[in-house]
Amino acid sequence: MNQTEIQSNAEIVLFGALGDLSRRKLLPALYQLDMEGLLHQDSRVIGVARQEHTQEEFTAFVKENLTTFVAEGLNEEVLERFIARLVYQKLDFKELDSYGTLAKTLEQGNDTRVYYYSTPPAIYGDMTEGLFKAGLIKPADRVVMEKPIGHCLASSKVINDMVSSRFSENQIYRIDHYLGKETVLNLLVLRFANSLFTNNWDRNHIDHVQITVAESVGIEGRFGFYDDAGQMRDMVQNHLLQILSLLAMEPPADLSADSVRDEKLKVLKALIPITRQNVKDKTVRGQYTEGYLKGGLVPGYLEEDGAIEKSSTETFVAIKAEIDNWRWTGVPFYLRTGKRMPAKHSEIVVQFKEQPHNIFKDSYEDLPANKLTIRLQPDEGVELQVMNKVPGISQQMAISENKLDLSFSESYGNERVIDAYERLMLEVINGNQSLFVRRDEVEAAWVWADSVIEAWKATNDKPKPYASGSWGPVSSISLIARDDRQWVE
Repeated sequence: MNQTEIQSNAEIVLFGALGDLSRRKLLPALYQLDMEGLLHQDSRVIGVARQEHTQEEFTAFVKENLTTFVAEGLNEEVLERFIARLVYQKLDFKELDSYGTLAKTLEQGNDTRVYYYSTPPAIYGDMTEGLFKAGLIKPADRVVMEKPIGHCLASSKVINDMVSSRFSENQIYRIDHYLGKETVLNLLVLRFANSLFTNNWDRNHIDHVQITVAESVGIEGRFGFYDDAGQMRDMVQNHLLQILSLLAMEPPADLSADSVRDEKLKVLKALIPITRQNVKDKTVRGQYTEGYLKGGLVPGYLEEDGAIEKSSTETFVAIKAEIDNWRWTGVPFYLRTGKRMPAKHSEIVVQFKEQPHNIFKDSYEDLPANKLTIRLQPDEGVELQVMNKVPGISQQMAISENKLDLSFSESYGNERVIDAYERLMLEVINGNQSLFVRRDEVEAAWVWADSVIEAWKATNDKPKPYASGSWGPVSSISLIARDDRQWVE
């Protein structure tokens, strides 16, 4: 980021300011924006929560968490400036009459406000109605909605209807933090700024695509929330489908919000439904059991604090997704995501087709295909596997596999790779919706995800056990092996 970005004079109102997301991501992101000179000098950060706290207590809370979660350490001058922006407001989110106290706090500041809903989605409607009743929604205001937006298509529509009744679509920013990652944004550049990929990005040249989002953590004390969601709703319906739509979409007319989102929507609508007829061939559900991870024994899902005995919620999902359109017919997209896996690791692998004829058989009997790997975390970068001649004098042409490796940390030296929330918060402040999810995208994703979940229920498909520290159930290997392919580890 740089100091030439637009600086919008907006108030940032964080609902759920004392929560985990605010502590770990939102407050550090706003501090970093202030560090870069990207917050207007008059902008305030109003923390809103249910608890009774003094201004001093809230300030101490923010300092403690910035110290913990800003990896580079704090700049005292910037910290002092950021702390001066802070205001704390106690509020009962469900008590509509209490929003008058928030109105008094906000009347002392700027006209434009960003309302960030860092709370359970079930109360988005209450907060929206409270803001409306207090006269706190104006055309220039924006609202940010955190996922998951609903538990299924029907509940998603209810939540969106409540918020949309008071905010127009151009005021609503549905956030998926994967869309703010540098390497995810780089997909657009790789695909549409390089003819090498632009002209070879289709079923004629690509054999298959793998998308893996692996987490080493378990449910981190959130059994109640997670057991009601599962990995399909928590990860596939949003993060993985958003990545897939960016990978597979047609070139947009430009980089405007609706141009990009129109093309992503077409991909989601073209996904072939998974039903009770094909669900066992196209999907694998798993649930982690006790195992060893990072040198220690960790409990299984059913042994976690607050666990429900015999819960059938999945903590791992593998899916063979297919897109029914001219560009991608016949190219499988293998999606895989799970908890308690060997490492926190997210990447995209685009496997190109093999060469039809090999003239280097004396050196390399089976010529491997090119492979493009896009690393999302932890070591962001892009890697292209190619064949290259081995240097030296020889009677034959000796060749070997090599990697063209663009590691962000190595290529850009001391340039800090920004956190996704920094980028997304800046885009909200500046009123740019390109990196946010439109309502029809959310609903199209739910249509497809709901069909998978309903097929699991109809076939009584129970999650298969996998040991913590492994890459999932054995049947997930079979899912891709049936097509004579294998997961890239």
